[in-house]
Amino acid sequence: LRGLITIKDIEKVMKYPNSAKDGAGRLLCAAAIGVTNDILDRTGALLDAGVDVLVLDSAHGHSANIMRCVRLVKEKYPDAQLVAGNVATPEATEALIKAGADCVKVGIGPGSICTTRVVAGIGVPQITAILRCAEMGDRYGIPVIADGGIKYSGDITKAIAAGGRVVMMGSMLAGCEEAPGDTEVFQGRQFKVYRGMGSIGAMQRGSKDRYFQQNNKKLVPEGVEGRVPFRGPVSETVFQMMGGLRSGMGYCGAHNIEELRTKSQFVRITSAGLKESHPHDIYITKEAPNYTMNP
Repeated sequence: LRGLITIKDIEKVMKYPNSAKDGAGRLLCAAAIGVTNDILDRTGALLDAGVDVLVLDSAHGHSANIMRCVRLVKEKYPDAQLVAGNVATPEATEALIKAGADCVKVGIGPGSICTTRVVAGIGVPQITAILRCAEMGDRYGIPVIADGGIKYSGDITKAIAAGGRVVMMGSMLAGCEEAPGDTEVFQGRQFKVYRGMGSIGAMQRGSKDRYFQQNNKKLVPEGVEGRVPFRGPVSETVFQMMGGLRSGMGYCGAHNIEELRTKSQFVRITSAGLKESHPHDIYITKEAPNYTMNP
């Protein structure tokens, strides 16, 4: 017996023809590892379990501990694909690349539930950070992930046009039925609870090390907890996001992601231009599936 194909397998192939799979037909999977004393044990266990990508996740990716951990992981598991971050400067990007990172995650404080920029006073506007970090990454042939700040599908287009090869989203997917978090009813509408990794609740449950507060009895949060509108199945949200991205690529004359990164041009706009970009001089009576005034 060399293999077994069931009706369920066939149904999945037909229902999800574009799913990302490995050579064995399994869904691709990434897992986060933190800056902990048992990082190599955790890494080994995850690789044995078949993980495809490791993500060394920290609020401050340009730190000595992160560099040390990147080197440790790559020295023991040189074939493992390792994403490291988060950073917001080209110098930090270069440091992670030289330490051995296969991909760099960019974004300090752009997320909807992140308060790092006002609590710590640290961060770089996301498009600027992507532009500068991607330029450094391109010198070494290393991709960058644009992490955070995605409110509309057009933001995906902009993040990739700025140089990112991948975007990472939180609030856009937090309202989907597959996402974690309790469902609540507020003023007759369904919402899902959403919290940042830097919120008090998440830090108490185990993310203190991400903010270098693992030994603190009192915590200084860099995120909040809130609620986002219920969006239904994640497939519907992804469909709308992909449609917006394809439309943006069409406007730029880009046939693929690489052309979007190289053909696009940015223009500086004013607050009046931003207001003009949204629906105006009208009362919206029916919501669109890909737009809301308060994302």
